[in-house]
Amino acid sequence: MDYIDKPLIRSDLRRKLGKEYYILKRKARDAFSGVRWAKIRPPEGRLYPLMEHRSIILRPLKDVEMYLQENKRTNLKLALVHLNGMMIAPGETFSVWHNVGRTSQAKGYLEGLVLHQGQICKGIGGGLCQLGNLLFWLVAHSPLTITERHRHTFDVFPDTHRQVPFGAGATLSYNYIDFRFRNDTCDTYYLELWMDDTYLWGRLSADAPPLCTYRVEERDHRVTQQWWGGYTRHNRIVQVATYPDGRVIERQLVENHAIMMYNPILSPPYEGKEG
Repeated sequence: MDYIDKPLIRSDLRRKLGKEYYILKRKARDAFSGVRWAKIRPPEGRLYPLMEHRSIILRPLKDVEMYLQENKRTNLKLALVHLNGMMIAPGETFSVWHNVGRTSQAKGYLEGLVLHQGQICKGIGGGLCQLGNLLFWLVAHSPLTITERHRHTFDVFPDTHRQVPFGAGATLSYNYIDFRFRNDTCDTYYLELWMDDTYLWGRLSADAPPLCTYRVEERDHRVTQQWWGGYTRHNRIVQVATYPDGRVIERQLVENHAIMMYNPILSPPYEGKEG
């Protein structure tokens, strides 16, 4: 269903109070969840790479001050310390915020790009959504089970040199807007994350060779005009697993519905890609 209500504009006070409420609620829930959390541990034995991906750090975005993107580099570097080398054993769950913790100036995080009610804003620790997008793309090419994933309600920028389908990512905001996945297999997985001058890199490996190959496809991409005048964008992200005996198994990963903050007639959206 493509219907989306016109977005509500909430006051800053209500937004801040609501945020703290949900942070405390998430902490309480996790404290009594009994979840076995993945930890940083050295690999044991041979690793078999499943997926490697990179994304450019400094993107040319309209009306975005470049220093915010430079600051993103610092924020990513600080977060990677808590995630690179993560081992996800059978039955364990990976969480971005359980490991990274709250971003703050005291920890060295800088102002970066954040989105608030569809508008570009500045916020401490901004820019980490690029990390969420990379993690989603890696896990989408594996048998791991995504247990929590969020996407921005708004599609803010027209596609520029897009390498993955629209909506094939995950937004992050401490701590209740998280990206989590669980290892429901019998194998152990290992996550490597690093940066160079140009790219943010990620590699997902396992301690056993993969049983199949994975690709990720966009399905049913469309743009719809709503009754209140705005445009919305929709699609499905599907994982396609191909086995050596010729079997093909499809699994829908996510379904996206977003309010477009630009005119699709003047800036046509991207028409799909698989990887």
